[in-house]
Amino acid sequence: MPEVIIADEAGACYGVERALRLVSEAAEGTGGAIHTLGPLIHNPSVVSSLEERGVTVVFDPAVEAGSTLVLRTHGVTPQVEQAARNAGATVLDATCPFVKRAHRAAERLEREGYQVIVVGERGHPEVEGTVGHAPTSTVVTSARELDSLELSRKVGVVVQTTQSKDNLRAVVSALVGRVDELLVVDTICEATAGHQEACARLARAVDAMVVIGGRNSANTTHLADIARTHCPATHHIETPDELEAAWLVGAERIGITAGASTPASQIEEVRRAICELMEG
Repeated sequence: MPEVIIADEAGACYGVERALRLVSEAAEGTGGAIHTLGPLIHNPSVVSSLEERGVTVVFDPAVEAGSTLVLRTHGVTPQVEQAARNAGATVLDATCPFVKRAHRAAERLEREGYQVIVVGERGHPEVEGTVGHAPTSTVVTSARELDSLELSRKVGVVVQTTQSKDNLRAVVSALVGRVDELLVVDTICEATAGHQEACARLARAVDAMVVIGGRNSANTTHLADIARTHCPATHHIETPDELEAAWLVGAERIGITAGASTPASQIEEVRRAICELMEG
C-alpha cells in the first residue's frame, strides 16, 4: 500500500483562521445581513460554504445600513475602508495582521522619503491594498522589471506576504549598488515561508504531489510551482473530486500540501479520497 504523507506545515494560516472565526461569530451573533468585501479568502469552497450560511460577497462598500461588512483577509485601501465606514454598516476588519504590517511598513517608508517598491503580483488585492497605503509606490513582480525604473537615491522595499524568499532576494540583489540607501522590510508571512520550505522537502522525497487550494490563491500557486520543481508529478486541485487515479499509478509515496487558505478539514477530505483511489 503506497504511503500518503502530509507536509509538516500545510493549510490554513493564523490570518485565515482568525478571519473565519470572526465571520462565524458574526453570523451567529447578529440578525442583520453579513457581507464580505470581495471573497474573504482565496478558497472557492470555503466562500461557497459561507454563502450557504448567508454570508454574501459584495464588491461595493456602500452596503445597506444595519448590515455587517467584513474587510477581507487581503486588506483594502484606506479610501475603500473609509467608504465602507461612511456607508453606515458595521465594519468588521478581518485583514490579516501580517498584511497590516506590510501596509504600515509601506506607509512609513513613503513618509520618510523613500521610493517605495512593492514586490508582488499586480492586480492582487493584497498588493492593491498595500499600494493604497503608499500611493507613490511602484509594484515589481521580478528583478528584471527594475531595469525599466528610474530609481531614487533612497529606496525602500516591502513584499507581498505570500511571495517567495528567493524572489525577494533577487530583487534586493538587483538593487544593491544602484542606490545610495536601501531599506528592506521583509513582510513575507512566516507561515508562507514555512509552507514553502516544507513543500520543497516533501516534494524531493515523494513520487507524486497533490497541492490543495484555490487556483486564485497566490500562495497555493507558489506551492505548486515549488513542488513541481522537485517532483514533476505535481497536481494542483481545489476539491477531492478533481483527483485522477492515473496520477497515482506507480507512486509509492504521495505527498500532500495545501495553501494558507485551506482548512484542515479539506486536507483530510483529500487524504481520504487518495486512500480510496489507491484501494480501488
